[in-house]
Amino acid sequence: MKKLALILMFVLSGQAYAAPASHRCSTDAVEHAKKLLELHFGLDDRMAIDPSVSILKPIKNPAKPSQIFEVLEVWGNIYKGQYRMRFIYAKELKECVLMGQEILEWAKL
Repeated sequence: MKKLALILMFVLSGQAYAAPASHRCSTDAVEHAKKLLELHFGLDDRMAIDPSVSILKPIKNPAKPSQIFEVLEVWGNIYKGQYRMRFIYAKELKECVLMGQEILEWAKL
């Protein structure tokens, strides 16, 4: 039931949730996920990053709408805290150019 609610939430939010997939920047996104959690919380031996990466719906570059950015999602946790991280990459470049990142604690308040 929780899984269905989670999928429904992603669909309704406009972000098409994709099953874990392979992307040329998947490894880069996982490496940045660890760095992003460390930036926010410091080094913690209870930190873990899920190695699976989901490819989300691409977004337009706000500075030039004809350009598209790719969005990769990685999950991590520290002890009982769970964090959703999204990494935004420039599309159609040979190297992985990180254009933006966001982190959100997955919690009910």
